[in-house]
Amino acid sequence: MTLNDAALDQLFRTARTHNGWQPKPIDDALLHELVELTLLPPTSANSSPGRFVFVKSQEAKEKLRPALSPNNADKTMAAPVTVIVAMDMAFYDHLPKLFPHTDARSWFAGNDAAIADTAFRNSSLQGAYLMMAARALGLDVGPMSGFDRSKVDEAFFAGTTLRSNFLVNLGYGDAAKLHPRNPRLSFDEAARVA
Repeated sequence: MTLNDAALDQLFRTARTHNGWQPKPIDDALLHELVELTLLPPTSANSSPGRFVFVKSQEAKEKLRPALSPNNADKTMAAPVTVIVAMDMAFYDHLPKLFPHTDARSWFAGNDAAIADTAFRNSSLQGAYLMMAARALGLDVGPMSGFDRSKVDEAFFAGTTLRSNFLVNLGYGDAAKLHPRNPRLSFDEAARVA
């Protein structure tokens, strides 16, 4: 079944990266629904290494502020929620539950290169799923990588197996603060049929 034009517009055609936010809070129940949707799409061997910290309180925002690049600080502090999309570097410990029909844990245990590659790729996928789920639920998103990962990891993940990947501001965007949409590549510039 193909989605109708209104749904495709909401997810892709008219959806934008927001930098300005309406002062409208996001209920925790909506964040729970967002995570439930985010965890459904595929990851390698159902590894699901993505972890999500919803930075919502003023105290948590102040903890995040020193890690932000100067051009990202104001918009992040104004966003109702900032999601730290992280990766669990010990994700493979959950594989007996998530991929129970074979010993998938043994594919990763002690293999640092496979762990790093799988954690990064699949947490990135899950971060993209989170953004699409947020749009589907009527939220706007503003993803960014302009921050100091080591500072975020120290402030939020010290002593754990989690490492930050990227940030996503969530909320109800202020359309008046949007810039014109930047150009996109054409099919021939971005793809080919082999």
